[in-house]
Amino acid sequence: MQPSAAAGWRANIVILAALFANLGIAAAKFVAAAITGSSSMLTEGVHSLVDSGNQGLLLYGQRRAKRVPDALHPFGYGRELYFWAFVVAILIFGLGAGISVYEGWAHIEAPEPLHDPTINYIVLAIALALEGTSWWIALREFAAAKGDLGWWQAVKESKDPATFIVLFEDSAALAGLIVAGIGIWASHAWDDPRIDGAASIAIGVILAAVAMLLAREAKGLLIGERADPALIAEIRATLEAEPGITYVNHVRTVHSAPDRVFVAISADFDDALTMGEAETLVERLEKLLKARQPKLSSIYIRPEKREDAVDASVIG
Repeated sequence: MQPSAAAGWRANIVILAALFANLGIAAAKFVAAAITGSSSMLTEGVHSLVDSGNQGLLLYGQRRAKRVPDALHPFGYGRELYFWAFVVAILIFGLGAGISVYEGWAHIEAPEPLHDPTINYIVLAIALALEGTSWWIALREFAAAKGDLGWWQAVKESKDPATFIVLFEDSAALAGLIVAGIGIWASHAWDDPRIDGAASIAIGVILAAVAMLLAREAKGLLIGERADPALIAEIRATLEAEPGITYVNHVRTVHSAPDRVFVAISADFDDALTMGEAETLVERLEKLLKARQPKLSSIYIRPEKREDAVDASVIG
């Protein structure tokens, strides 16, 4: 395997693990639902099928986002990944949560006779093992990527939605499996099939909550979020260390992809510099910044008097 291919496989290992797990789990759940007539098992099957489609969309988005810049998109196609992440959140809400709530309500309104739940328990056990493995891989990769940040702060600061989307999906899937198991057991323990329908609705509520959270994070990335404050601080410090710059008015950044950042800088140059010297300084600063931070894909440095700078207090 070539290095680039190995790197690509490593980057997609979380998504691929979740995809393979969900495809197998979905098939098993649908078979169990058809045999036993369990509402919660049917909605869990839909849940796994939707998750499989979501992982496919994330892989598609990652491939599309890697296209090189062109005349129509001079800053590249990196944000297409953010678009597909938002679509995933909509699908979880519309299909996953919507169908779960509908099926649950239908089984409460028209309860079906109970069947032997043994196959349901077998499928749930298998699903827990597969889903748990996928969840552990996603958790491990996200923990490695977050560094010293707290878990919630890492989600908010992350610019790669694929990692936390799969982690949230797998967490919701595990919670759904537990709810489905409780619903099936309680239905038989109390001889009331409506409990199974209520469990299906509970699964839908879990999916809706996760979908809204993911939509919120994906929306922020799609609109455009600033880079890591530490990166911004480093850019500012690099500029302030230059004798030819008397003051840094602002450093504004936006992610055009998880690993690409556009930065616009306004700085007050020393009045003693000639036009040629200022141009040379700008060129040297751009090379220095890119050498220190390769993710800076585009750098724009604007000479501007401190008193003329607009919103000089805005950083990021």
